[in-house]
Amino acid sequence: MYHVLNRANGHLRLFKNADDFRAFERVLLLAHRRVPIRILGWCLMSNHWHLVLWPRKDGELTAFMRWLTLTHAQRWKHSHAAVGRGHLYQGRFKSFPIEQDEHLLTVLRYVERNPVRAGLVRLAQRWRWGSCHVRQDRSHELYPLLSVWPTPRPTRWLETVNTPQTEAEEKMVKEAIVRGRPVGSDPWVQRTAKALSLGHTLRPRGRPVGWRKKRKSGAKSQ
Repeated sequence: MYHVLNRANGHLRLFKNADDFRAFERVLLLAHRRVPIRILGWCLMSNHWHLVLWPRKDGELTAFMRWLTLTHAQRWKHSHAAVGRGHLYQGRFKSFPIEQDEHLLTVLRYVERNPVRAGLVRLAQRWRWGSCHVRQDRSHELYPLLSVWPTPRPTRWLETVNTPQTEAEEKMVKEAIVRGRPVGSDPWVQRTAKALSLGHTLRPRGRPVGWRKKRKSGAKSQ
């Protein structure tokens, strides 16, 4: 499982109005038809979006995301007369792996309650541009995109989503977003980071302790 996100470049707004949101949803549908990756949840915000994806095989996530972001960027630029005016996104999409247990539920809850946390709606299901809303309406065009979760969804999921997460839970997900580190139990994170060459995401940020002393002694020996 992966939490995938991307953000608009500079001060651009990806979604200025309902038409922009719907345009992205159409591209999401087309991308899924080309690469039918399992989608567990999503949320579109004004200048960024989140997806939680469950690929079946190596390369599927990259293929899906490459087509989605490239196609959306091209269509957005044509629609907003912005062809040749630089990049729409800050860069390549970000992604980090998630352990298939309660940590997955923590990330999905974080993603689906984004508009509540931002103060845009009081209840997550009222935000039209996310999986929490779509899941309540089986006739919704995007409902077929929703895959069954590998970790059972709590029966009172809406109540769970609309309840604030703990500071520790939010910090864990935000740090994963910033650093691209795996989210899970400590042993799983260590194994996954090693297997995917993500060891750098686990190291403390900033200069190593004692770096000034070592640099000074090194300079004297030169």
